[in-house]
Amino acid sequence: MTRRLVLRPRTGWQPLELREIWNYRDLFWMFATRDIKVRYRQTVLGIAWAVIQPLATMVIFTIIGRFGKIPTDGAPAPIFYYVGMLPWFLFANSLTAAGNSPLASQHLIGKVYFPRLVVPIAAVVTSLLDFLIGFVLLLVMMPWFGVHPGLQILALPLAVGLAFLAALAFGFWLSALNAQYRDVRHAMPFAIQFWLFCTPVLYPSSVVHTPWKRMLLSINPMSGIVDAVRWCVLGGPAPGPGLLVSTGVIAVTLVGSLFYFRRVEKTLVDRL
Repeated sequence: MTRRLVLRPRTGWQPLELREIWNYRDLFWMFATRDIKVRYRQTVLGIAWAVIQPLATMVIFTIIGRFGKIPTDGAPAPIFYYVGMLPWFLFANSLTAAGNSPLASQHLIGKVYFPRLVVPIAAVVTSLLDFLIGFVLLLVMMPWFGVHPGLQILALPLAVGLAFLAALAFGFWLSALNAQYRDVRHAMPFAIQFWLFCTPVLYPSSVVHTPWKRMLLSINPMSGIVDAVRWCVLGGPAPGPGLLVSTGVIAVTLVGSLFYFRRVEKTLVDRL
């Protein structure tokens, strides 16, 4: 009697199998290197765009802040806005790259097997390079404006890591949804722009005095992250419960997005 082995796709929620991603780490670095090269290929200014974007926004926000008499918690306005823009651009650029990553790699997804989670993770990692370049400029600007960070600057990698996890959490959702519904690609720029003004980048979170309003502001995970990065660089009162709320939102979103991406993963080839 001849036995037949029938292979069927698994249904329902799938385990994360994060060890498999580690086994494909070489492919991950290949994707990351490719994304960096594609981003700056055939550009006149090249990698300088990583500095021009937050620097230009800093100038615009400084002018708006002067006319609108927006407080900066005692910090020099250019540094205040520039420090706020660095984690925001890390998050926004990562979100855009991760959301579009399945479409950018559809020629590979349809031909060979590999953990699909590698694609959005690599897209988010490449945005860290822009952050590091922008941070080097910040180190040059701080002595010019008389800003000298204290020991709290040592906590900056933790705040940046939290921004990275936030980008992954929402990036997994967007990449899975974008593969299913092409409307997501068109809605992303508007949503990110709206999200910016819901985040205390142009204004400090201290202008929100009512406790329940501050808690509502903290539901936006980038609020706690921007406050944490500003505290690491500029000092002042340490971020309190707001950062804990933002961290909790990121943790819940990250776990949910991982499982949702794994659920959608098996149909990515058909949908792309």
